[in-house]
Amino acid sequence: MRQARWLAEWRNSQSKPVFYHCFSRVVDRRHVLGPREKEKFRALMRIYEKFSGCRVTSYCLMANHFHLLLEVPPMPQDGLTDAELLQRLSALYNPAFVATVAKELADARQLVKAGLAEESIVVAQIHERFTYRMHDLGEFMKGLLQRYTQWHNRVHERGGRLWEDRFKSVIVEDGVAARTMAAYIDLNPVRAGIVTDPAEYRWSSYGEAIGGGARGNGKTARAGLVRAWGAHKGMLADAALWSGEVSRAYRKMLMAHAVEKTSESIDRDGSLVRKTTRKGIAKDQVAKEQRDGEIPFARMLQHRIRYFTDGAVIGSRIFVDEAFANSRSRFGPRRNSGARKMRGDASAAGPLLWSMRDLRKGIG
Repeated sequence: MRQARWLAEWRNSQSKPVFYHCFSRVVDRRHVLGPREKEKFRALMRIYEKFSGCRVTSYCLMANHFHLLLEVPPMPQDGLTDAELLQRLSALYNPAFVATVAKELADARQLVKAGLAEESIVVAQIHERFTYRMHDLGEFMKGLLQRYTQWHNRVHERGGRLWEDRFKSVIVEDGVAARTMAAYIDLNPVRAGIVTDPAEYRWSSYGEAIGGGARGNGKTARAGLVRAWGAHKGMLADAALWSGEVSRAYRKMLMAHAVEKTSESIDRDGSLVRKTTRKGIAKDQVAKEQRDGEIPFARMLQHRIRYFTDGAVIGSRIFVDEAFANSRSRFGPRRNSGARKMRGDASAAGPLLWSMRDLRKGIG
């Protein structure tokens, strides 16, 4: 029997942000996501962002799995205007379909104006055909994964399931937890040994933020990381806030695993040349830290942290206990608190981060 998914109790709140770390693997963990496939997945991801009103604040696409840190804002209190609905639809549907819906809305408005129908019925019915798929974790992931699977199966002339079971999701508190999760996601290719600098990996939020240009998805990636970094401070998803403190602080967090040295020299034409070299942490040093049980918090991100995919709720002790109190019926009578210390490779996160689940296997 499948366990019900953890959903934030405050997900309809207009003031408290809701982040989910979403994760899924290709069936049998096959390495089938190459450059072309990753580009398509990312394109669809951006399309569903525009359609749904959800925001990908951090992501990484690997050869056989993906990670998303997804913010799911509530539907605006007054709903969407007709113009806003049509703009959302234009992200996902062709112009002819959007024009058909626009005519439906115009005709419905005429009926209301003539006193022949109530707006709360005829107009609302048209909106509800689409808005039930917006501002919703399950609908975002369902739409994205189904649409990608259809494309993948058609291109590769295959059929059947592409992803292992249902996607996993973990509720993530804004602040330290969201920042840490974003960095953990962006460091996937570093942990896999693909790159030494996450900026060099194209199919991640940080790689796209650095190399994606001033407009388009590069701007979108920067805006997402700003939101992940500073939502607890009221920072909006504004790419203009990336340059300066946020970008420097985030890079410092990402590169804590490496030593960066900058040397200067004078070129033949007399110009100053700066060269930055990076040296990763030696494997024997990491192994020693594991044996000693002393992995510094920043360097912890170089290890696979199972709590981040299976912990149900990740955040401060108060945050996890609050989630526990709101979901008391999920647990037996003997459990009297929610927050659990993270152990193994994740122990360095204490006392800043806690987990809802007390994991005992595969935690390093």
